[in-house]
Amino acid sequence: MRTETEVKTKAVAVATEHAAEVQASNVELQPTSEELHALSSFERFAFRLARRMNRGTWKRFWTFCQRTLGAGWIHLSTYNIMNVYGLEHVEAASRERPILLVANHRSFFDMYAVSTVLFRNTTWRKQLFFPVRGRFFYQSPVGVFVNLVMGWFSMYPPFFATGDHPIPAKRTFDKFSFRVLSELARNGPGNVIGFHPEGTRNKSDDPYSFLRAQPGVGKLIMDARPQVIPVFIAGLCNDLPKQIARNWNREEVIRIYFGEQLELSGHLGKPDRLRTHKEIADFVMEKIAELAEQDRAVGK
Repeated sequence: MRTETEVKTKAVAVATEHAAEVQASNVELQPTSEELHALSSFERFAFRLARRMNRGTWKRFWTFCQRTLGAGWIHLSTYNIMNVYGLEHVEAASRERPILLVANHRSFFDMYAVSTVLFRNTTWRKQLFFPVRGRFFYQSPVGVFVNLVMGWFSMYPPFFATGDHPIPAKRTFDKFSFRVLSELARNGPGNVIGFHPEGTRNKSDDPYSFLRAQPGVGKLIMDARPQVIPVFIAGLCNDLPKQIARNWNREEVIRIYFGEQLELSGHLGKPDRLRTHKEIADFVMEKIAELAEQDRAVGK
């Protein structure tokens, strides 16, 4: 039997360990000099600006703009053709843990439409993050401007060595971006991360076809253990004026399906390695495909 002193000592140790974990989670991640120097001077400027805009008071301000101005004009451009299914699955998720929305990717406007649905149809406090290819949004003044006026700086953190035309020399910096993304998906009530498992846009004409899932989403889920909700999106094009015109000519309606939160305990208990990451990624895409079949059935 343990003595009272031993019990108290154990309690103090546990409390100290928990306090250390809390303190560690509150420490802002910083890139190493090697990681930062993988970027050009402009890329470093764009990254530092976006990082500052995604913290504290600035993040709250841009989220307000996103919720009012951003979601407002997107709603005005889509309200006649927007069809949403399964939003109750998002509402059922815990508000105390981050949510990872995993969606197919066919249009530049996929996550803008999803964010508008969330801001206009749910009332709980949220802040959005969309990891993005840095080759446009972080390499030119035009890209930074688009991140501001279209995403309110939510297209963060940037990745340079993924998708089409990767830049291998910047893979060092991508390791830091992944640490940031993992932290956003692990800690932070109200954090909502939009992620495309396919890694790039699917340019096929078939809305029910998918690219092969990349293991990155599996690694993120394994590392951060967020709440994962699959999303299927269809009906968006890549031409902004044409997309806005569809709100009145109804050439094609927008359909957004939210699925049930994924049960991943069977996968998360496996070894943390590439094979497991790919299995998780494939499982996620299977669930997105199931939502696509629901849409196909409705369209028949």
